[in-house]
Amino acid sequence: MIIQRTIQKSIIDRISSAGQNRKVIIIYGARQVGKTTLVKEILAGTDLIKEYFNCDYLDVQSVFSYENAGNIENIVKNLQLIVLDEAQRIRNIGMVLKILHDEFPHLQVIATGSSSFELSGQVSEPLTGRKIVYQLYPFTFEELAAGQSKMDTRRTVNRIMRFGTYPSVILEDDRQALENLNEIASSYLFKDIFTFQQLKKPEIILDLLKLLAFQVSSEVSFTELAGKLQVDQTVIQRYIKLLEDNFILFRLQALRKNLRTEVGKTRKIYFWDIGIRNILIQNTNTLEYRDDHGKLWENFCVSERMKYLRYHNLQPIQSFFWRTYSQKEIDYIEENQGLYRAFEFKWSPKKQGKLPADFIDAYSNPEFVTVNPENFGEVLYQI
Repeated sequence: MIIQRTIQKSIIDRISSAGQNRKVIIIYGARQVGKTTLVKEILAGTDLIKEYFNCDYLDVQSVFSYENAGNIENIVKNLQLIVLDEAQRIRNIGMVLKILHDEFPHLQVIATGSSSFELSGQVSEPLTGRKIVYQLYPFTFEELAAGQSKMDTRRTVNRIMRFGTYPSVILEDDRQALENLNEIASSYLFKDIFTFQQLKKPEIILDLLKLLAFQVSSEVSFTELAGKLQVDQTVIQRYIKLLEDNFILFRLQALRKNLRTEVGKTRKIYFWDIGIRNILIQNTNTLEYRDDHGKLWENFCVSERMKYLRYHNLQPIQSFFWRTYSQKEIDYIEENQGLYRAFEFKWSPKKQGKLPADFIDAYSNPEFVTVNPENFGEVLYQI
């Protein structure tokens, strides 16, 4: 089953109307999130003369290598659109993409990469002013639930809370979903990190992820993590940055602007995919047999909102959480041109959050909403 991705129409529209503003289209995302399916759907939907190249193959790497740049014309001269899938496999990919852009004005190039730290590190300078970047994540609920009834929607949420939304997981039955999720976590999750980074203690990555999985939706102390893993804080910071760059997790910083009592130098860690978090702690039980509904629901809501903001190019909206030293807190906050919107996430629709008076006084009567399984569709997927 092919599910329409949110960024698909935007990419197709850009290809159709590029004209003189043609740019290299780069699609970043973790392995197994559906980049190959997406680009093949894009190719199938256009009448342009096109070709797909899988850069995992050595012969493709050789053809498009910088050393063979003089021969590239023989490959692309009759083409209008090409896809270089897993383009980070090509040496000096940034310079190769620059040549394709500058020397072949008739050619639209799409390049995908599963490790943003590798591909973006090579393309940033050569492609200055020549690229447009999209990010692809595991399915959003909005993508999965298009046209579903209210009852089906609740079932979909419950299943996401167990298995996450990787395409090869959420579209299968429970037994196959668990098998595929295990394979992603064991075979694909760290592949690019270990391939492109020289890590002195690679085993620390898995131990760190397990600790972060247990602390999801909670504040994280680098000092505490370093102590538990018996490494320096700089190692923790570097590894978390690698995990962020590889689209496994992301962080929220604390909001601190107006009150002395606000906690500022701390962060929360969330997983882009709940299923990865659950498999790390070996708990994919149904919800009635677990006690972490609140953590899962917060991770689900924050990750869905972050995907929405990025897919709709709303990154100028800044995201935070908020807490004071006296333990007053707000799960999630957005700041947009000086206006604040606060969110509390409650798994039970019967529970209602409340804004602390300190926050209301300090941030000019912000908007506030409690997000639960009954109303999240109207709240998370709109401005």
